[in-house]
Amino acid sequence: MKLIKEEDIKMVDFKIVDINGQFRHVTIPASQFTVDTMKDGIGFDASNYGYAVVEKSDMVFIPDLDTAVMDPYCEISTLSITGNAMIIDYPENRPLDQYPRNIVRAAENYMKDSGIADTMLILPEFEFHMFDDAAWSVKPYEISANLDTEQAYWNSDSQGQGNVVAHQKHYHMAKPFDGTYECRSEMCLELEKMGIEIKYHHPEVGAAGQFEIEPMLGQMSKMADASMMIKYVIHNTALKYGKVATFMPKPVYGEAGNGMHVHMLLLKDGKPVFSDDEGYSHLSREAHYFIGGLLKHIASLCALTNPSTNSFKRLVPGFEAPVTVGYATSNRSAVIRIPAYAKTPELRRFEIRNPDATCNPYLCYAAILMAGLDGIKNKIDPEKNGWGPYDMNLYSLSDKEKAKLTQLPTRLDDALDALEADHDYLTAGGVFPLHLIENFIALKRKECLQLAAIPHPGEFDRYFNL
Repeated sequence: MKLIKEEDIKMVDFKIVDINGQFRHVTIPASQFTVDTMKDGIGFDASNYGYAVVEKSDMVFIPDLDTAVMDPYCEISTLSITGNAMIIDYPENRPLDQYPRNIVRAAENYMKDSGIADTMLILPEFEFHMFDDAAWSVKPYEISANLDTEQAYWNSDSQGQGNVVAHQKHYHMAKPFDGTYECRSEMCLELEKMGIEIKYHHPEVGAAGQFEIEPMLGQMSKMADASMMIKYVIHNTALKYGKVATFMPKPVYGEAGNGMHVHMLLLKDGKPVFSDDEGYSHLSREAHYFIGGLLKHIASLCALTNPSTNSFKRLVPGFEAPVTVGYATSNRSAVIRIPAYAKTPELRRFEIRNPDATCNPYLCYAAILMAGLDGIKNKIDPEKNGWGPYDMNLYSLSDKEKAKLTQLPTRLDDALDALEADHDYLTAGGVFPLHLIENFIALKRKECLQLAAIPHPGEFDRYFNL
């Protein structure tokens, strides 16, 4: 309230996360923000967020003041606050167990209670495209999508200066070929104003406007909040520059897709749990068991880390996206990569490469932690289970050799089947409520059925003249 007065803030905007990991919001005049707002909260209909049946949908949103930041995209001075969803009860409201922020905190508490570690640090890499134009149509008489960015290779005949990037040759390209440098720098500066430290930004491989912004390592629950704001800032800054940003995993056929690789490490009393000079790639036994847990549950994890049908169009060979259930050092074709450059004990870690930013980051990060902890608890050794280490290019193996490997799911339906069969590691300690998992699966099944019923332009190309 002091900040509101000092900064002459006119509006307070409450951002709420739905089951798909998208921001919704409700705004009140700053004059109405009182102590009672923190106690009584803001009422909303949770059924429209995917969390509750209609007859039990009245919930309240309680702001978390630690998340308060100025929203730079509002012309009227606005304070933005995230928070938690609560079930209306007497004498006190109680947390909605399905709400993503509550789940990620429950996972952290489960980790602390296990005695294995007290902190999980993660670093998600945000890959995205920025287009000058994006349009699509799904009608009975028209099914189409059109994308364009002026520096894409397909514009070589129309750009008089020849200022285009060759197919799949955009990685770290400098000006004049990096035409959105200022836009991305502004994104990073705005994020740092919000307290989100940024490691770097750069052009990615895809020539049709693909980029990456990478934050610094951060505590898992705080990074989940930060992930939402990173996407919010990228979308809104792109719009300010006349662009449109998308985290869609595979928007451009024949070019690299957008992943959200997640680096991770555990700490206990401030000391690294994953470091051991004698272990493979200097990783400890606990680190290998954590990897084992991820690999054992990777098919069901995919339902939460890759929850779109488009996700699986990215997870194909040839574009540095993982397809094989395995681990290795410096190998981008395996689903778990151990970066060779993380040499110091406090930075030794690994990354899981299949996630993408269509996920709900709270559910994604919590599920990753729960799978890894299950691996440590049950001493799941990835090498003994035949998951590596694969220190070779898995894309170039012969068909006979590839047949010996386990592959990631190739469809969202398959990942949902796996989650239906394998979710005990998520419900351990009551972290993921079973009704949330069942509700999530039902929502995604419906999504798959709806999309499967739509004719695809590629089908016209293949079948129209038969």
